[in-house]
Amino acid sequence: MPQSLPTLCGSIMGSPFSLSAKIHNAAYAALGLDYTFVCFGIEDPVAGVAAIRALGVRGMNVSMPYKTVVMEHLDAIDESALVIGAVNTINNIDGVLTGYNTDYLGAVRALQEVCELNNQRIAVIGAGGAARAVVFGCLQAAARVTVFNRSSERGKALSTDLGAHWGGSVEAFAARDFDIVINATSVGFKQPDNNPLDGLLASHLIVMDVAFMPVRTALLLQAAALGCRTVSGTRMLVQQACRQIELYTGMEAPIDIMEQAMLEEIHRLKL
Repeated sequence: MPQSLPTLCGSIMGSPFSLSAKIHNAAYAALGLDYTFVCFGIEDPVAGVAAIRALGVRGMNVSMPYKTVVMEHLDAIDESALVIGAVNTINNIDGVLTGYNTDYLGAVRALQEVCELNNQRIAVIGAGGAARAVVFGCLQAAARVTVFNRSSERGKALSTDLGAHWGGSVEAFAARDFDIVINATSVGFKQPDNNPLDGLLASHLIVMDVAFMPVRTALLLQAAALGCRTVSGTRMLVQQACRQIELYTGMEAPIDIMEQAMLEEIHRLKL
């Protein structure tokens, strides 16, 4: 008799490279599941969604810039993803495709490993998609969130939409007014010398950077030198992947194994 094929999961993105494959396949192996994760490299998100249906793909990760455009082609959208306005995870249950956003959970879980978020004063730098997910997640965890952004129009819009405070430009950030600061911009991503909060930190802060390449960004290095507790973007990345594993398999994700696989791949590729 022919062998049965493994359950297929994957990623829609503009290039075939993704850390997700290493993270997910390490998890499936550790859980003893006959699952495999493939980066499809699909540049047409509509065709990608059609492929999920045609191939019976169990779960599909969605990368930028497709996190919004795929939404209208799904059967259902989780309420959190609706509010955030972006889907990074498509869960296929018996042919019904539901969109989720696990980015916000990744941020919250990574931060909660360091401290409780209830009533914490959190400054979020940025007003793009990542910032929107981070702000939503922190507000859901009952934190007090203030947004700072280079563009006041976008920053005010995000703040009003989600119910956060608007703080003004990044230069208006004052460390004494906050317990936690999160860089949710692309500044520092693959830019080891760029720090969006250069000279603005203080030792009492918990500092998080959503940028995960390099693993220790200029922001995190400066924060650590000051004695701040830090949360890396890689921890957020692996935590959001844990939620995807939970959705795709119904099992608890082996986070330590997943993180090790991710860090080994980052080291191998010299990212």
